[in-house]
Amino acid sequence: MREDRRLPLPISADRGRWATVRPARTVLGVVHNITSATRLLDLLAAFEGDERVQVVFSCTGSSALDSGVTEFFAERGMVYVPWEEARDSEEFDLAIATSRGGDLHRLRTPLVSTPHGAGYNKKLARNRKPETGNRKPEPEPDSGAFGLTEEWLVHDGKLIPSAIVLSHSEQLDRLAESCPQALPAAVVAGDPVIDQLRAALPFREQYRRAFGLEPGERLVVVSSTWGPGSILGSPSRDVILRAIAELPTDEFRVLVTAHPGAYYAHSPWQWHHWLAPMLDSGLLLPAPETETWKAALCAADFLIGDHGSVTLYGQTLGIPCVLGAFDSATVAPDSPMHHLGEQLPRLRRGTPLARQLAEAEAQAQVPTYDPITSRPGEAAGLLRTLFYSWLDLPEPEQPAITRAVPVPPGPPARRALPHLPAQYVTADVHLSEGAAELTLRRYPAAHQRTQSAHLTSAHLAADVDDPDQRLPRTADVLLVPLDRRPDARTYAARFPHHDLLAYEEPGHGCLAASTNSGSLQARWARRPAWADFGVAASVVHTLLTHTGGGHARLVRVRAGEQQDVGVLELRPA
Repeated sequence: MREDRRLPLPISADRGRWATVRPARTVLGVVHNITSATRLLDLLAAFEGDERVQVVFSCTGSSALDSGVTEFFAERGMVYVPWEEARDSEEFDLAIATSRGGDLHRLRTPLVSTPHGAGYNKKLARNRKPETGNRKPEPEPDSGAFGLTEEWLVHDGKLIPSAIVLSHSEQLDRLAESCPQALPAAVVAGDPVIDQLRAALPFREQYRRAFGLEPGERLVVVSSTWGPGSILGSPSRDVILRAIAELPTDEFRVLVTAHPGAYYAHSPWQWHHWLAPMLDSGLLLPAPETETWKAALCAADFLIGDHGSVTLYGQTLGIPCVLGAFDSATVAPDSPMHHLGEQLPRLRRGTPLARQLAEAEAQAQVPTYDPITSRPGEAAGLLRTLFYSWLDLPEPEQPAITRAVPVPPGPPARRALPHLPAQYVTADVHLSEGAAELTLRRYPAAHQRTQSAHLTSAHLAADVDDPDQRLPRTADVLLVPLDRRPDARTYAARFPHHDLLAYEEPGHGCLAASTNSGSLQARWARRPAWADFGVAASVVHTLLTHTGGGHARLVRVRAGEQQDVGVLELRPA
């Protein structure tokens, strides 16, 4: 161990001389990886505002998925103590751990052990030392849920934690079966995250605005845990690709909540690199160590999940859910996650995704049985009472209150491209004398498969200067933004196979020249937020295709199921 004078000030021998505040107790927050670190911060809300309690942090270094933990501590300005020193120190009054990994049995302080997700749902065996000649450790046989079995709770016949936090009374039965000697230490204290999510639901519209959602847009959250059986582990991230490709861009936004273990094991740069084409098409990928995933669940209209905790939280909130993946082999038998895998529909190939989401919405309801907590709304108070009892301190006078989910400062960053995205556009047309009504749906062209049913009768609209010149060369509608207006003959010569050449005009209207039907000018008499220049051009193309004429017409325009209707006025140019 290094000399005591080099220890962080809150636990150094001379803290009495140099410390500004002199807390009465010191708590050690023990994390296993970033996932457990984020849950620990939820638990430490119990000490907010109490200067009698100093918290310092350490990481056991026992997780294969602990990438980014040091940066996590540093970015938040948290006092960090190396595990070897924290483990052997007698300066702590209480340790709180959100995982079971590492040599926790060597801690010299009472330990409160908690889950780091929605209860105890996964199977995970410790690795035994390899036999002679073997290179890899051999996993011990599965014996139940990770965190509730003797292999994780007992060392040399002695119970490791002083208190074991359970979120639901059903976990008592499983603990009694797998490690009966731990029952006296068990405390059913609820789940602070599900309490927080429920408390945040009345503020749904604030979260939706923070994600940049327009009225009528629907948010699809795709949630992935770690491992090859997860959504992110699927080849080419096919579930995410389907959501981006099949859901109309004016009606849906897609957001991925990634497990920190997957996100940081491969690195944020790598995920943004792998998903770059989808990010260019509007995919949202917030950093998983923030509370943005909670805000996303509050704002969500649909959830495509797997066997991770976020799926269980979403189902419990009543969000329409579909399983995009589910690794039953890693799920503990008779756990809430096991039952979720039996109840939720699986994503089907060959059936349009929008239809499957609509079916899930028709069947969704808030469960009458809460699989996550048997003490709803009580976790903040129960956890605070537990912690302060072990610290031998009276609780603060103010009541323990569930914290609100923070409102994200804005939508997750997306790359801004200088050119208009190429899109396939479908249209339903209803014509009447002097007027028309069109319902358009647009899909990012970069991710389409030509045999897809949702592209029947679609036309392709593309920026004339799209770097992928295959797109404008095959486009039906060529788009020229307002800041690029050379002679029309230049484009006609470069792209001889187009049907319509559309120049943007102020107000997101257009001047459109058809190769067969003359020219039309389109101006928005009423323009919703989604109604841009590309929509105007696609309306002109569709009407000329159906009528072949250029007489004056008022057109009511919808973007799929959007309720906000635009009105476009068309006149011969």
